[in-house]
Amino acid sequence: MIKPVLLTVSYLLVAAVGFIVGVYALPIIVEPPAPSMVDLQMRADGARFTGAFRRDLPGSDFLHWGEGTLAVGSTTVSMRGELAPGPDYKLYLSPEPVATAAEFQAVKARAVALADVRSFHGFVISVPPAVAVEQYASVVIWCETFEKFITAAQYR
Repeated sequence: MIKPVLLTVSYLLVAAVGFIVGVYALPIIVEPPAPSMVDLQMRADGARFTGAFRRDLPGSDFLHWGEGTLAVGSTTVSMRGELAPGPDYKLYLSPEPVATAAEFQAVKARAVALADVRSFHGFVISVPPAVAVEQYASVVIWCETFEKFITAAQYR
């Protein structure tokens, strides 16, 4: 009687661990190549605004963080640095500086989602012509699936 229960519990535990590892491993496996350092430097040189992603934000933790430099131009947003890997990251422009999930949730309705973030070693994201970056104050990386704050950088 005890043996079938222990086997069932062990199978469920292995399945749960496999699922959790898969959620974090799959984005790494399918990550596209990072932009070249030359491309990132060109974006930084032509940026209207700059900022910094820091690991020590109150809303970040050891699994959800970003670190690097941000360059915001009228046509692109780029980051030279690193993000903790994870699924379903979105880049938002926020009208106010934010540093936690609660702060972002409070302004999310007024924020604009630009694109998915699929590269964890720097990225370049296009800004649609209808979006005026000067009307926003910061860039936020947010995990939609788990509604988790990853990082943010104030640029204005």
